[in-house]
Amino acid sequence: MKSIVLLGDGMADEPIEELGGKTLLEVAHIPFMDKLAASGELGMVRTVKPGFPPGSDVANMSVLGLDPGTYYKGRAPIEAVSMGVDLQESDTAFRINLVTLSRQGRSSIMEDYCSGHISTGEARVLIEALSVLVRNYPGIRVYPGVEYRHLMVINEYDNKGLKTKPPHDITGQCIDEYLPNDELLLELIERSKEVLKDHPVNLARRAQGKREATAIWPWGEGKGQKVPTLQDEYGITGSMISAVDLLKGLGILRGMEVINVPGATGWIDTDYQGKAKAAMDSLSFHDLSFIHVEAPDEAGHAGLIKEKIQAIEHFDEKVVGQVLMHMEEKAEPFRVLFLPDHPTPIRKRTHTADPVPFAIYDSTNPRGNKWKFTEKDAMQTGLFIEEGYTLLRRLLSRAES
Repeated sequence: MKSIVLLGDGMADEPIEELGGKTLLEVAHIPFMDKLAASGELGMVRTVKPGFPPGSDVANMSVLGLDPGTYYKGRAPIEAVSMGVDLQESDTAFRINLVTLSRQGRSSIMEDYCSGHISTGEARVLIEALSVLVRNYPGIRVYPGVEYRHLMVINEYDNKGLKTKPPHDITGQCIDEYLPNDELLLELIERSKEVLKDHPVNLARRAQGKREATAIWPWGEGKGQKVPTLQDEYGITGSMISAVDLLKGLGILRGMEVINVPGATGWIDTDYQGKAKAAMDSLSFHDLSFIHVEAPDEAGHAGLIKEKIQAIEHFDEKVVGQVLMHMEEKAEPFRVLFLPDHPTPIRKRTHTADPVPFAIYDSTNPRGNKWKFTEKDAMQTGLFIEEGYTLLRRLLSRAES
């Protein structure tokens, strides 16, 4: 039996006053997720292990069946795997965002953690300029990624006691108390401002009224890591479809084939249907396929209600719906798990560690109940999975039976 995981990043939310005290999942038109929830197993799962940061790294590691308490070493090393960067034992990897900082008196404000969703092409030119800067620092390397997401590696760096902060957690706030507690990183941030200030890419964005990339922001530090593959643990193969390096890195660590879909952007303009098609095609020779859609999370970080609803509805129609129709047309047995990795509440504009709704549908054993795919209904079922990393085993054990 084929198994499919469909993940809408950050879909879960809190009741919103403007929506009559309802969550976005309650308001959004999601007939396919509602149909599967009513015909499957619905409940709540804790994807963020207590004591760990509520990041997509920890949460998606759990969804992929890995216990963060055993395997989590930081976000950046996972992204390094995706980017083909081989970390040595003495290396420390950092995620670096291209961010927009604005002045407020003597302080700086985190105006935008993603520089107005700067394009990958523009960002690559800026990272190349920054690579010239770090040549003056032996043992430091920078690597371009996707849009605002990039990588820095520092050799012979001791990150014990280091404190950094994800920039999406402090949007609109003064950065002073969130700056890294490390002189080298502080110096690199300041020097990056000099390189980026009047760079032609930023001058062009300024002329177009777009937000500029005014600095780098290092965070998510960690050392290299190894985890068991799906083949090692379950005797199966799988594919990973995502626009972001984090999920691609997790897929590679799990021994999955990473499929790059042209037009996959990580925003609401991503090619949802292209992702669904790639996943379905991959099931011709894999046992499991994982589709990750970043757009709801990005809209949540930006505090955009309309866009987050749109992203959720597109995920339902163009991913869940397309997958369901394809599998039903093939008339082959399948199981599908769909869920958010964590909440990204509109009002908080950052991740929380709260449990999220999940549903598992088995085409060979459809159920009949009244549930819809909402936080409220999922809580009312009484099913609660405390250890999120056991959810994948629950999906696969049903598939085996």
